[in-house]
Amino acid sequence: MSAPSLEVTGLAYAYPDGHQALYGVDLRISRGERVALLGPNGAGKTTLVLHLNGVHRAGAGHVAVGGLPVEKRNLQEIRRRVGVVFQDPDDQLFMPTVADDVAFGPANFGVTGPALDSRVRGALDAVGMAEHADRSPMHLSGGQRRRVALATVLACDPEILVLDEPSSNLDPVARRELAEVLVGLDRTMLMVTHDLPYALQLCDRAVVLDAGVVVADGPIRELLADDEFLRRHRLELPFGFRVPDA
Repeated sequence: MSAPSLEVTGLAYAYPDGHQALYGVDLRISRGERVALLGPNGAGKTTLVLHLNGVHRAGAGHVAVGGLPVEKRNLQEIRRRVGVVFQDPDDQLFMPTVADDVAFGPANFGVTGPALDSRVRGALDAVGMAEHADRSPMHLSGGQRRRVALATVLACDPEILVLDEPSSNLDPVARRELAEVLVGLDRTMLMVTHDLPYALQLCDRAVVLDAGVVVADGPIRELLADDEFLRRHRLELPFGFRVPDA
């Protein structure tokens, strides 16, 4: 059997000031799964994500991506395998044209010539932005920039996509367009979000982190239908929203 896209075992981490952010987190995501990582502010979600690409080094425990341990000697390959799409696309888009931005990542991983051109075309096609390849990212709408930022990660052929608040600051049409793109991707995804309806739309499973501990891991529909659980862990659905029956 192939290794899971992500395996986190007994992960603990304390910041230099002594604040303990994670307490023995276990998380396994199989290839092709779409998982929402939920939790209130300060729960440890960002700290966990920063262990996936080696920004933080575990105080205890083990992290592997596609079977490859996250450790110093593997960091270049790990950072190709873990494609993080930031909340603000302007943190990822800085080249003169859309095509240049999408080419930047794979070029840094050694892809050149026709292979690089193919990566760029394929990534832009996947997010519906091929016709904008020669435009400046600064001349695109917020939703278009979000999809180009996604393309910059897809061009590196990652093992797992990590999406940080993908729906933030998007209007309803841009939210729908991004959701359609994400549903059509054959990729393992970990979506970090406070947008519970969007998580429900795109993910079948949710992992809830609170105070550095996994407090729930199961079908997202069941978790979001439990009002008492949501209140206890400071999660809230929009006013009037009801989780539809299966």
